[in-house]
Amino acid sequence: KWKSLYQIQSKRKQIMRETCSKYKSNNRRIITPYHVSRIFVEDKYRVLYCEVPKAGCSNWKRVLMVLNGLAASTKDIQHNTVHYGNYLKRLDGFDRKGIYHRLNTYTKMLFIREPFEKLVSAFRDKFEHPNNYYHPVFGKAIISRYRVNATKEALRTGSGVKFKEFIQYLLDVHRPVGMDIHWDHVNRLCSPCLIDYDFVGKFESMEEDANFFLHLIGAPQNLTFPKFKDRHSNEERTTTKITQQYFAQLSPSQRQRSYDFYYMDYLMFNYSKP
Repeated sequence: KWKSLYQIQSKRKQIMRETCSKYKSNNRRIITPYHVSRIFVEDKYRVLYCEVPKAGCSNWKRVLMVLNGLAASTKDIQHNTVHYGNYLKRLDGFDRKGIYHRLNTYTKMLFIREPFEKLVSAFRDKFEHPNNYYHPVFGKAIISRYRVNATKEALRTGSGVKFKEFIQYLLDVHRPVGMDIHWDHVNRLCSPCLIDYDFVGKFESMEEDANFFLHLIGAPQNLTFPKFKDRHSNEERTTTKITQQYFAQLSPSQRQRSYDFYYMDYLMFNYSKP
């Protein structure tokens, strides 16, 4: 079993490296604190984890906290503790020497997810539920720019953004608001062409990949990757089928342009075109 998982890893890394050398001329650039700002550090087991939102990141942070001795079990850690407790250090908090030392000696890993599914998951989470950041900041700007005859109420609250409007915003080169980590490219978040990751896991095979990774770093045997859904736990996880329902609301040209937008992520992580 381990043998086949080793082979899967080496294949994933090979595809990633080949894509980088084919498309990216910048893989000789200097690594700056900006490139490592999404990487969390666990010093005890010497792990660097690049956070990709909507690909199991809350549960991965729980695992890192348990490894670090900050909690006895992943079940004990609340969502807000994970995201706002500042218990885990980030790599950009170290000086240059500390950054390079860890990049050269720690096990570097990232977990990714099929780009359209990740996008729909982010949309459902941020726009279909009350949210006191995404609605006023993104929602208001999106509705005022892309909705004809928007009601005063919609313009005031920014609630009720439609998926089609969200995609218009995403594909607009003159976006009314900037990008956000929840729908940015993995390429930009984790700089896989600059940082040579040791382990590339996939959300689609999370349990197997995660427990293989924990085995590789010599984690305690009783620590397994948590299965629970972190937010809106009574709601079905975003699946391929749900993703198709959202993308069915778009024109063929919008679907193609969305694919082009995430093209490098599709290529680099070997996901087939939907």
